Amino acid sequence: MVYNLYLDNFCTADHKFRDSLQIANRFPCRHTKLQRIIYKIMDTKRKSFSSSQGPSKKVFKKASQEDDDFERSNFEEELALMDELEEEFHAQSLESLESTGEDIDSSQSANAKWARPPPAEINTSTDSVVFQQLDIDYYIGQPVPGMSGCQTGLVPIMRIFGVSMEGNSILCHVHGFLPYFFVPAPQNFQRSDCAKFREILNGAIISDMKSNKENIQDAVLAVEIVQKENIYGYNKDGKRPYLKITVVLPKFLPAAGRLLENGIRWNGSDMQTFPVFETNINFEIKFMVDTKIVGCNWIEVPPKKYNLLTASGQRNSTSRCQIELEVDWKNLVSHEPEGDWSKIAPVRILSFDIECAGRKGIFPEPNHDPVIQIANMVIRQGEKDPFIRNVFTLNSCAPIIGSQVLSYQSEQQMLKEWADFIRAVDPDIVTGYNIQNFDFPYLLNRAAHLKVTSFPFLGRMKNIRTVIKDSILQSRQMGKRQNKVINLEGRIQFDLLQILVRDYKLRSYTLNAVSYHFLQEQKEDVQHSIITDLQNGNDQTRRRLAVYCLKDAMLPLRLMEKLMCVINYMEMARVTGVPLSYLLSRGQQIKVVSQLLRKAVEHDFVIPTMKTEIGDDFTGATVIEPLKGYYSDPISTLDFTSLYPSIMMAHNLCYSTLLQSVVRNQLNPDDFIKTPSENLFVKKSVRKGLLPEILEHLLSARKKAKNDLKKETDPFKKKVLDGRQLALKISANSVYGFTGAQVGKLPCLAISQSVTAFGRMMIEKTKELVEKKYITENGYPHNAKVIYGDTDSVMVNFGVKTVKEAMELGREAATYVSSHFEKPINLEFEKVYYPYLLINKKRYAGLYFTKPEIHDKMDCKGIETVRRDNCPLVANLINTCLEKLLIDRDPKGATEYAKQTIADLLCNRIDISQLVITKELTKTDKEYAAKQAHVELAHRMKKRDPGSAPNLGDRVPYVIIAASKKTAAYLKSEDPIYVLENNIPIDTQYYLDNQISKPLLRIFEPILGEKAESILLCGDHTRTKIVVTSKIGALTAFTKKKATCVGCRSLLDREDEAVCAHCKPKESEIYQTEIAYLNSFEEKFARLWTECQRCQGSLHEEILCTSRDCPIFYMRKKVQKDLGDQEKIFWWSEQPSEADVTYDRSFEDKQQLIIT
Repeated sequence: MVYNLYLDNFCTADHKFRDSLQIANRFPCRHTKLQRIIYKIMDTKRKSFSSSQGPSKKVFKKASQEDDDFERSNFEEELALMDELEEEFHAQSLESLESTGEDIDSSQSANAKWARPPPAEINTSTDSVVFQQLDIDYYIGQPVPGMSGCQTGLVPIMRIFGVSMEGNSILCHVHGFLPYFFVPAPQNFQRSDCAKFREILNGAIISDMKSNKENIQDAVLAVEIVQKENIYGYNKDGKRPYLKITVVLPKFLPAAGRLLENGIRWNGSDMQTFPVFETNINFEIKFMVDTKIVGCNWIEVPPKKYNLLTASGQRNSTSRCQIELEVDWKNLVSHEPEGDWSKIAPVRILSFDIECAGRKGIFPEPNHDPVIQIANMVIRQGEKDPFIRNVFTLNSCAPIIGSQVLSYQSEQQMLKEWADFIRAVDPDIVTGYNIQNFDFPYLLNRAAHLKVTSFPFLGRMKNIRTVIKDSILQSRQMGKRQNKVINLEGRIQFDLLQILVRDYKLRSYTLNAVSYHFLQEQKEDVQHSIITDLQNGNDQTRRRLAVYCLKDAMLPLRLMEKLMCVINYMEMARVTGVPLSYLLSRGQQIKVVSQLLRKAVEHDFVIPTMKTEIGDDFTGATVIEPLKGYYSDPISTLDFTSLYPSIMMAHNLCYSTLLQSVVRNQLNPDDFIKTPSENLFVKKSVRKGLLPEILEHLLSARKKAKNDLKKETDPFKKKVLDGRQLALKISANSVYGFTGAQVGKLPCLAISQSVTAFGRMMIEKTKELVEKKYITENGYPHNAKVIYGDTDSVMVNFGVKTVKEAMELGREAATYVSSHFEKPINLEFEKVYYPYLLINKKRYAGLYFTKPEIHDKMDCKGIETVRRDNCPLVANLINTCLEKLLIDRDPKGATEYAKQTIADLLCNRIDISQLVITKELTKTDKEYAAKQAHVELAHRMKKRDPGSAPNLGDRVPYVIIAASKKTAAYLKSEDPIYVLENNIPIDTQYYLDNQISKPLLRIFEPILGEKAESILLCGDHTRTKIVVTSKIGALTAFTKKKATCVGCRSLLDREDEAVCAHCKPKESEIYQTEIAYLNSFEEKFARLWTECQRCQGSLHEEILCTSRDCPIFYMRKKVQKDLGDQEKIFWWSEQPSEADVTYDRSFEDKQQLIIT
């Protein structure tokens, strides 16, 4: 039984509304307006009744099944509103659809709503086909007569998937483009030697093949002489002869390159080795570069240049796309994404979420546990609300206004129909939360277990199965992550969890935490063990689960809209020239390779295939030693605009300008520069580098985004534009990172060394110029002092007293210093910090001013307020202390607050949610050099429940528990819920010593000096400590629990007594005290319970949420336990109460009080 707060008077007064609602619920499609009217009346009555009751005592009463029928959450109201806004013909089309699980495809009304609009008739002689391409890949197939390229055997065929402006899905097969690479032509090589060279290399490749099932005889198709130049290093002689070697399949590129590097005898002479070029560049990238296609741009296929495979009366197509055609690669027209061609097609985005019924205490496994619900939301890019909202359920489910409920009696039928639904909707982008590593693999494995043979064909190609592969992704930015790879040809997998992990540094990546962070909206988080109980209940409990599932499908769409993920990623694909899918599955290097190759092709350069070698490290950026302290004067901050890209442009640093020999190239001293790292590069007057050209393009795109940002007034769009310009900034900076990546496609230590060396010199020169000019001898009121400098910025104390004066001098100084550097290097004034707390290198805080009137924000860098590897208590404590120091200018108040927080910690008054530490599992157990707390806990959790244990790449939450002094810290980590349930004591001293003390001393030492430690960490506030008694432990099994006196806690002779003889005279007083404690726990519990009810959107349903990212969850768990303990104490007392108070004996299980 579940006991819930309910308004009894309202229940009995509205039978007529209840009856009307039940009629409406039986015919949900016909009577949605009636339902809404009833709901509005009931909501009005509920509110009026609630407001009229006043502060009288709470009434806890058992909720009937009927009561659940008309309780709706805020999310359901939103769904209903969406339904109300739908056009009338959509509502009519749903009337005839029964939710019985019959064949979805047989319902024309369903297909009418789900399917794309039918394409117009295409005349191949007069009509061109125009579409926005979304994904590009290739497959191996048979050549088509009339197309260029090889005419026999197997050939690579490019596939371009896209969408027209009318919303029709399109697949374009592109024929004739073949893989190729380059080698320098041997000395005295003639065109007549090409055939012989081809024959010898072809024989070597065929012999090298381990198996030749396809019976390929011509691996090398052509060898021709072309004039090219090596991009790596300047050569005054310019172009020279290269051999362009064309092979039949992309897989022969690395094989041919390896054989040529090892050496071949091509003319009967000695073995000759060849350096190879462009054998390691992706085939898709080469195709896009040669056809001038960039990611997500618009492509046009002119009339009379293509064969239509989906013409009326015939269907030779191999895909599920509405329009399928084939064309020669030379006939494609690619439009640059500018002006009218910067538009975005009405891309279909499907967001889905599944629920599984797991066994008790075991995370769901596809070989054992059924899929019970699949919620779907489909939206068109550019529209606000989903036009398809449905949920597939196993067994019956009560209707949900605004969503279509499709119920099935067998899981096999449900999975089959869902796969048919995917094929009918034909989404371009599939999103969700962790769909790549959970939802898709679970569905595929479950369907395989149930032998649903039609299920694993979810892509756009008819005969290609969707399969799962394991992959490990490792990068410096994201660490090591274990992922699943799912093939969905023609559909982009846009797993929002992967996007957020890549682009945002958050303390937790659960959907609930992310939704609250970006949307300020929380969701009910139901534990997997509870889901089974809801499924095994009735129509109403399954309806509750369906609403929960629908919200989980809706939130990713909201987050994508809020963060403008699709738009920003499309823009990035357009700028960098790579397919959209590459941005989601690959790192930064491929983006630079694409841009570099485009410029190389324009200027007839070729890119060498370089082996990975670990070279020497080089000195990084300069950090001017900080003058630590608390500054009550305004501090001006001067920043170099895009420092590293600007240096590369100003000094023409590029592979193509790197000078390896002055004498051989016969250059004058005025033709080249010598960098501070002793490297030589030719000047722009001799040759302009390719990397500077790329950077100019990126920074001009960023400048445009920043100009749009200044004009924009909408706060949300301002954030989006800011994110876009930051993305372009990252791409520009990644060019420098690309040259310094020794494990990369084209590392060049000379460039990366030179860039950082120029940066160091510029920071030092800026310090020198400012401190030399802004002095009293030159008429300025004070001598300026650079108190700190870091990579691309300097902080200057001009000695003035107002923010306005500091801004004026900052702007003047920025202009003055910029005049001493090469263009486009530019130092600009950005902000003033006032006051300013400089703690150490890369650690500072201050009030951030861009206008003299009022500060914009409190800005913190490198301090624990922004770090993720500390518990929230540290961030909250440091943040509050900084607010008191910087905003209130109250050092004494900050000190007292810190001391009180420490006292609360030692006395166990801090909520456990504030003590949870989260760290990421970046490696496997064996790869860690030393034992780590979160790694050991993950190992223990895997033993308890393998299914729900953290995986590689997950963030692991834990707390440190009390243990003996010699116990290692990694053995003291424990799951917060496990700690709460078993009353395990927290090691508060660990938190003080290892989490709080150092961050606290760092911000107070500049103010309190050497006394900071003695004032904050010693004294009366640290002398009192309270330790709770654990329910578990080594000796717990050997101890016997004895009754103690409620008043003095001494042992009692008789267990049926509440107080000892000494406390007997004060029994009444003790009783009143315990009643007061009980009342306080009840009140706190009621507040927390109500807060959770508001969050889940229902006042009449049991709270099932188990969100570990919500502090209220931990508080609720704690007060439930405290209330249970207090209730036990109260039961021992035989003193009658003045009030008639009774208790439900199932209280310990249900944790809910009935007061009559």
